Amino acid sequence: MKKLSHINDKGEANMVDITAKKESKREATATGSIILSKMALNEIKKENISKGNVLNTARVAGIMAAKQTSDLIPLCHPIPIESIKIDFDIEEDNINVTAIVSTTNKTGVEMEALMAVNMACLTIYDMIKSIDKHAKINSVKLISKSGGKSGDWKRN
Repeated sequence: MKKLSHINDKGEANMVDITAKKESKREATATGSIILSKMALNEIKKENISKGNVLNTARVAGIMAAKQTSDLIPLCHPIPIESIKIDFDIEEDNINVTAIVSTTNKTGVEMEALMAVNMACLTIYDMIKSIDKHAKINSVKLISKSGGKSGDWKRN
């Protein structure tokens, strides 16, 4: 069995030591979606939600969440994020969210990209819950990552 990097020889949780790692360009892409009623989607498209512009608010929430990842996930390193891009694709019954996070650092930004997608979806839900309590966040996942010792990875 592969040794877990966040567990020391005594079985205790610890932050991974990255002092010997080299800085490199790192990027991670995550996606997810929120399934909504047609009525909720139409109100979002018309910017007719009483709480304000849903997608702009969700984008800012996703960016803020990515920047706070190390405060929310135990043992996660604080990382200087150099770029966060969050895009929305509105389909017939859902909004797809994509987050791309980049840094030049000693450790990756996978958790930051996943955090951005989750918070963007949660913000959409919060803003439309009064008209669509059945909305459902779905399929949040890492799509790709690049850089670092383990190299590039892409979901099939």
